[in-house]
Formats: sequence, structure tokens, C-alpha cells
Amino acid sequence: MALATRPPGQSGGQFGRVLPRRRPSWAYVGTCVLAALTLVVSGFAYRVLRAVAGIGSSHAIASGPSTGAQNILLMGIESRRYWNGSILPPAILAQLHAGSAQAVANGVGGNDTNTLILIHIFADGKRAVGFSIPRDDWVTFADTIGPQQSGKIDQAYGVSMFYREQQLSQQDPSISQDSLAAQGNEAGQAAAVATVEKLTGVHIDHFAAVNLYGFYEIAKVLGGVEVCLNHPVHDVNSGADFPAGYQHLDAAQALAFVRQRDGLPNGDLDRTHRQQAFLDSVMHQLRTEGVLSDLTKIQALINVARQYVITDQGWNLLDFAAEARNLTSSHLVFYTLPIVGYATIDGQDANQVNPANIRDIVHTTFYPKPAKTASHTGSSVDTHDTTVDVFNGGQINGLAHQVSAALVSVGYRAGKIGNTAQRATTAVRYGRGAQPGAAQIARLFGVAAVAATAVPAGHVQILLGANARASSVSAVASQSSTPSGVIPSTGPQGGAVAAKNGIPCVN
Repeated sequence: MALATRPPGQSGGQFGRVLPRRRPSWAYVGTCVLAALTLVVSGFAYRVLRAVAGIGSSHAIASGPSTGAQNILLMGIESRRYWNGSILPPAILAQLHAGSAQAVANGVGGNDTNTLILIHIFADGKRAVGFSIPRDDWVTFADTIGPQQSGKIDQAYGVSMFYREQQLSQQDPSISQDSLAAQGNEAGQAAAVATVEKLTGVHIDHFAAVNLYGFYEIAKVLGGVEVCLNHPVHDVNSGADFPAGYQHLDAAQALAFVRQRDGLPNGDLDRTHRQQAFLDSVMHQLRTEGVLSDLTKIQALINVARQYVITDQGWNLLDFAAEARNLTSSHLVFYTLPIVGYATIDGQDANQVNPANIRDIVHTTFYPKPAKTASHTGSSVDTHDTTVDVFNGGQINGLAHQVSAALVSVGYRAGKIGNTAQRATTAVRYGRGAQPGAAQIARLFGVAAVAATAVPAGHVQILLGANARASSVSAVASQSSTPSGVIPSTGPQGGAVAAKNGIPCVN
């Protein structure tokens, strides 16, 4: 009956594993959580009301508000089991390349949260920002049951689940498998939420968790997904074998796309970008291909969500959907939290992190201050109403990402980020209604803002030239009264994942 058969610290089990950094794993399962949340955000819950009521079932945390500003943690569990603890059938394990049933019974697969994404929904419900938390970040746990109180952040869930189930089995040897699994998972969920809160310094109002098989089922209902790759890939371990450019992947190929880590420049850190791109693509697909008007598909998606997705019981998905249904992929920006470097800790390959810096970055991004800054006329500029697109035509690699991140830190909305033809000087253009923000930004680069009909209303477009320097970024960041907390765009975690035509291009 026991769901975990190997205690923490032994190789091959859920915890304390001494394995190489580039081993194959199942971090892709968390993208199912993103897909399920996307369905809610995109409005399907608002259309089918009562059918969604059964999704929330966990008492692991005290839920926060379901409307207004809120923080949501998405968790992907690498378990090769159903939520009740039963091992997936051999045919399904083979289909997912997840090993044998005997291997799972011996502890392969575990209950690590190989995907953790923290999303902030702003008060207007129309925009959001998310941070992927690398699974190998070495942290101090919070509210974790058992003797292990530090480790990789993905282990907090499984550690508490293992020891809670052990306690329950000792207290009542006749406990049912369903009850054991439910209480064990709730202990894991509580520990994972508390540990992320401790690392990031922000309170989590809601969470959504998914197991392995759900991703595949959602991808099947959607009929696959559109992706874009910067380079061709061929990876035997994941099965990813795709050319460069835009392409449609079926459900099995989507698994390979979000699973691949071998052959990518930054391994797991690059894979977080795949997960983020998947969510952007699903949101784009739901809104442009008529999925939300297809009642058969909507019902199928709800059935998958009810079977494979767990949320906190106090999260009213209908109220949330009613407010957030206008959120689009263009107003959802993803980043990956930075690491300091790699290290071997307790015999495990891990990421070293700076918790104080992470807290500054998350707080500054989720709660930007001030919302209004002074313009040259003495009036105020409502930065939250202005979206800034930044294109690099200069000579400093990554400067567009740095400028965008600095502007976001003082309240501007992140827009498109990319490159443009080389140019000698920087230009700042604006669409209808964006003149105050454009004038403020233009002064930082020593140029005048120019109205342009080609720029969308409410947008400022920055074309960085050879004269643009990093000092311009510092000038933007210095306007903020909050901690600097500028999201780095260089380093192994990379910068923001930005969508083009709804589909981001990633490595």
C-alpha cells in the first residue's frame, strides 16, 4: 500500500539523489498545469460554470482572494502514478517513455516538483508576469515534515509527502490508499508553497498541481501545439527531433519538445523557456483557432482538468475566470529566476542562488513602485498604461532585454523585445495616448520622441542605436524608489521569453 518505498538520502529514490546534472527527467509535466490554468484564464470556465466546480480539492493552504491581484504557484509533479497512488498502466508508461511499472514501484519517478512557476496576476486581471524557479536551486525548506530541512527546491514536496505517509501508516496500518495519498500530497503541497514563499518573499494565494499523464491528455485534446525553434534539435534521450523554425507538434512531439534538456546550452534553464513558450502557444491557440467555441473540446478539456489537476479548495475558478478572461499571451511575460552558479552540495549537482536578490527581483516585478513618475512638464506619467517595445539595432548584445527589464521595474508594461537593422542613433516613437511616457523615455537617451501611426495605441517603440549604452538602463532603474531588483537578461537563465505572433522562438 505504501506509495513511497525508498527513504530520503538513498540514490534512485525521490530525495537526495546523486545524479548528473543532465540526466533525463520529467520537468515537462508542469506545462500541463500551465495549460489547465490557460483554459481557465481564456474563459472556458466562465462558459461552463458548474462543470469546473470539482477541480479544487486540496486543503493544503489557506486560500487568498480569487479576484484582484494574486500570486499563483504552478507545480508539475514528476510522479508516474495517478493521484490516488496507483502506478500508471504499463501501456501508458511505455507511451510516455517513463520506465517500467516495477521501476516505479522501486522508487523511480518520485514526487519532486520538477516544474515550479510563480505567476502574479495584476489587479486589473488583464496582465500577468511569471517566474520559473529552476528545480536544482539549493534552498532551506519551510514547513517540511521530516529531518531533511534543506536541499534542491524540487525536493520539498516529496520529502514532506514521504514522511507524512510514513507517519500515517504507523498510526493506522489499515489506512486506505486513497486517504494515504490525499494526505501525503497535501503535506507535499503545503511544504512546496511555504518553501517558495520563503525563497521569493511573497505570499502565495493559490496553487495548481498536475501529475505526469495529464500533460499528454491535454495535448491530445488540443490536437498538438505550434512551436518555434531557433535551431534544429536532435536528442535521443527525449526523442526531440525537429528542424528550426515554426512547426506544429502532435501530443507525443510536444512531450519531447518540453522534455529536452540534453543538447541545450543551459540544460534545465533552457528547458524552462520551452515550458514558458508552450503556455504562450496554448493561449494563442485557444484564442485564434476556435477552441473556446467548440463545446466538445471544452468538455474534453474540463474532463482532463478535473481528473489530473488539483488546486486549493478555496480558489473560486469562476470568479477568477470572469475577471482574468481578457488576459492574453501578449500581456503575460515569463522570466527565469537567476542563479549565482553551479555547485556540488551533499553529493548532488545543484544551483547556488542569492535569496536576497531573488526577493528583490520578485517584489519589484510583482509590486512596482511608483506607478507614476514625474515628467519634464511636472505632471505625472501613468507608466502602467504604457507598453514598451524595445528593438536592438546597436552594438551591445542583450541591451534590449536590459532596457525592457529596467522599464518594467518602474511600472511600464513589457512589450516585444528583439533586434532591428543596425542604426547609428536611438529613436523613440509612440502611438496614440503614449506621448507622456515616450517623452520621459526619450530624455534618457538624449533624443526627442516622435509620433508614429505604425506604433499601436498605448505603445512606445524604442529602436536602440550604436549610441545606446548600459548607462541608459541605469538611468531608468534609478527612477524607482523600490529595491533595484532588475531582472538580469544575461547569464544561463537568459532573459524574457517574448512571443512573436503568439509563438515565442526558443532554443
